[in-house]
Amino acid sequence: MQLGFVSAILPDLNLDQVLRFAADTGYDCVELMCWPVGKAERRYAGVTHVDVGTLNKDAARRIQDQAAARGVKISGLGYYPNPLTPVEAEAKKYQAHIKKVIAAARLLNVGVMNTFIGRDWTKSVDGNWPRFLKVWKPIIKYAEGQGVKVGIENCPMLFTRDEWPGGKNLGTTPAIWRRMFESIPSPNFGLNYDPSHMIWQHMDYLKPIREFAPRFQHVHAKDVRLDRHRLDEVGIMAHPNEFHTPKLPGLGDVNWGQFFSALTDAGYKGAVCVEVEDRAYEGDVELRKESLRQSLRYLRQFA
Repeated sequence: MQLGFVSAILPDLNLDQVLRFAADTGYDCVELMCWPVGKAERRYAGVTHVDVGTLNKDAARRIQDQAAARGVKISGLGYYPNPLTPVEAEAKKYQAHIKKVIAAARLLNVGVMNTFIGRDWTKSVDGNWPRFLKVWKPIIKYAEGQGVKVGIENCPMLFTRDEWPGGKNLGTTPAIWRRMFESIPSPNFGLNYDPSHMIWQHMDYLKPIREFAPRFQHVHAKDVRLDRHRLDEVGIMAHPNEFHTPKLPGLGDVNWGQFFSALTDAGYKGAVCVEVEDRAYEGDVELRKESLRQSLRYLRQFA
């Protein structure tokens, strides 16, 4: 396995600075963010370390040379919108950019693009399913043609009032993953697995590894701490931010020894990238860099 980080936490740095920091810190790889250039839509969004809208063969070669010079691999390209939003104009824009990121992954010889399935948060899973098939079958067909694997992160995107009640990402549970992969059985269609999202949904985060590790295209290392006292007050139907807090690896409820043991037993040999969403470390850029150093020091004992 290779340890890396998600570049969204370093929007202040340009690509070469991100790669240099990764190399100097001792990371093996980086997942590079590929949002369209412009204003961020939410926290951790809108970060552009690879502008896929202007990427061509020459630009891709320069990025490859930069990464090789630093001795850092690109684990994947990341873009996490809601391509099933009921606002059709926005949905088409997101779907088109997903394809651009897939094409960029091919140009860069990265091979992995990470994103969300998306969801109309006002509808049930069944209510979303026809549109999921209509949108995602051609996207995965396109990815197959590009030789790129798509990893769906399992975050429900259910943290703010406008995301209630269904959340803005469909691919969140084993039952839904089975249905997704039965409907679209392509080996290019898989998961970008994050154990922290299972914990706040009150699910076993180790059990899915046994069944779905062959579908893991990428893994995120993010921890989470549940406030049990607060949960007893508000219940699981409350907004998750009322009872859960994202943390750096080792500062929450994930047992990382067990997690890496399960990954190794399942034969996973891909990237595990730290995703920092810990507000205690979101001050200036030096504090955010330190969060990545601290995470690496902790995780190195396992990988």
